[in-house]
Amino acid sequence: MDKNLFAVNPPMGWNSWDCYGASVTEEDLIRNADYMAEHLKPYGWEYVVCDIQWSEPTADSTAYHAFAELCMDEYGRLMPSPNRFPSAADGKGFKPIADYIHSKGLKFGIHIMRGIPRQAVAKNVPIKGTDVHARDIAHTASICAWNSDMYGLNPVAVGAQAYYDSLFELYASWGVDFVKVDDICVVYRRINQDYDYSGREEIEMIAAAIQHCGRDIVLSLSPGPAMVEQADHLRKYANMWRITNDFWDRWEDITEMFMRCRNWSPYVSNGCFPDCDMLPVGHISIRGCEHGVFERNTLLTRPEQRTMLTLWSIFRSPLMLGCELTDLDEWTLGLITNPEVLALLKDSRNAREILNVCDTIAWQAEDEQGNTYLAVFNLGNLPAKREITLDKLGLSGEYTVHDLWGDQPDAVVSSGIVCSIDTHGAVLFKLTTKS
Repeated sequence: MDKNLFAVNPPMGWNSWDCYGASVTEEDLIRNADYMAEHLKPYGWEYVVCDIQWSEPTADSTAYHAFAELCMDEYGRLMPSPNRFPSAADGKGFKPIADYIHSKGLKFGIHIMRGIPRQAVAKNVPIKGTDVHARDIAHTASICAWNSDMYGLNPVAVGAQAYYDSLFELYASWGVDFVKVDDICVVYRRINQDYDYSGREEIEMIAAAIQHCGRDIVLSLSPGPAMVEQADHLRKYANMWRITNDFWDRWEDITEMFMRCRNWSPYVSNGCFPDCDMLPVGHISIRGCEHGVFERNTLLTRPEQRTMLTLWSIFRSPLMLGCELTDLDEWTLGLITNPEVLALLKDSRNAREILNVCDTIAWQAEDEQGNTYLAVFNLGNLPAKREITLDKLGLSGEYTVHDLWGDQPDAVVSSGIVCSIDTHGAVLFKLTTKS
């Protein structure tokens, strides 16, 4: 089973965090899955991902409850809390929800924290299929700085791999297609002013467990942020990995992403996708309090949202919607269902920044048919008119220029492309040789 063959293109879907934080319920998942199946699936959206704390009965927002009691089986494996996921009762886990989502032609994902629950270690539960117990495999000095649920695993301990194997055996039996693993790769301390890369062994154990489980499961890492210096290791074991801290609906978060995408662009390939994080469009933070701002529609302007989706698409980041899908307005629905823009995720290659001058950034990519894609971004605080010459793109001759966002009619050019760009906005063109 080659991870690069079953997740050839960047995954597209919906994740519950931006709307519901740790408090997502079965009702929330099913409602959004139904909408995705009816309205978004034809455009490539297919994953429904249940984010953090699904095993905690008392979760109620984006805030974490320290040392909360979690639902857990006899082998120290977390289980969905039945008060939030009624179909999980009697040990059924997420299988009924996964089966329902699969019946809609979609795929199901979950979030996990690396390691083993602290309460499993306190109870010293047995590890399935072994003679060892939780205390034998826990690395009790390896803890998360912002969540008190877990200890890391001691990678050299007998039974550590068996624990991860038992987890993914369980997830495979549920029908899980996507697992987002959190608090991995980065230790929250500084050595010589740089983040120390950690979690390498746990990433490898998790990847091995996926190989052993007999099911194709996308491995998404949430290290926040991943280190470019470890790109080869990440590419070898994961399908996608976060290159940023939590991304929210702030213009400064978008401007920072240009640098991150530029640094990571050489490492994008089939099955290997640096992840710009979720898309905070539409109605978000319904049960949340990130940055002190509660329930709201996205704070990003329409041009800023277009900039975000243009950059994510030409860069070929995974796309995960963070909004409540069922109350999408017409404009936002149009933004996320533009088939020509979304086609860049599967058709374009070799995306790179070609211009970064003052408030103007431009990216270029190509496809196998010989077409060229050009994205131009205006980071300035006033509308702008910009020209990108064909020689800047390494092109000569006559080209038909097609506006993928549909703002202007096709044109034939032989010297360059002149474009008007909104404040904080973007334009996106496809250039085809004129026959």
